[in-house]
Amino acid sequence: MPSGPNTSSSKTEPRLQMKSATPAAGPVDGAWWPRSRALADELPPLLDAMTARLGRIDRVTYHLADWPAPHRRLPFDDGVVRLEGFRSQAAGSLTVIGWNRNRLTLRVVPPETEPGAARQALTEGADEATPAPAPTTPPTGSVSERSSSSVLPH
Repeated sequence: MPSGPNTSSSKTEPRLQMKSATPAAGPVDGAWWPRSRALADELPPLLDAMTARLGRIDRVTYHLADWPAPHRRLPFDDGVVRLEGFRSQAAGSLTVIGWNRNRLTLRVVPPETEPGAARQALTEGADEATPAPAPTTPPTGSVSERSSSSVLPH
């Protein structure tokens, strides 16, 4: 059963919806709507939520054009999580990998997305019946040049 959208006013809880813990259909396991493009600031609450399924977190991979260059290591949970950007990773996705090598791939809803469209994207990313497609067209321009209309394909 997917988790519900973050209805809390807390600025520290991730805006996240996940498919059930059973093997997910499709290329993503859920969707995440960060509040900013500061990956190192956004990850700790997300990683807290991911530890329930993955245990201790080893690394996070992302598409290089989606985030300004973060530090390559993030202190987390009495350890360090490696942050690795790749051009080959699907734009608009982020993968969290546990020490046991299990992984969860999330569709990332751009932080500048209008709230109604973002909530719809979160719901679609966690829909058990309809596999959410991986983004096929990378956003154009640099992170700072993208407009608020750059919502991932549905």
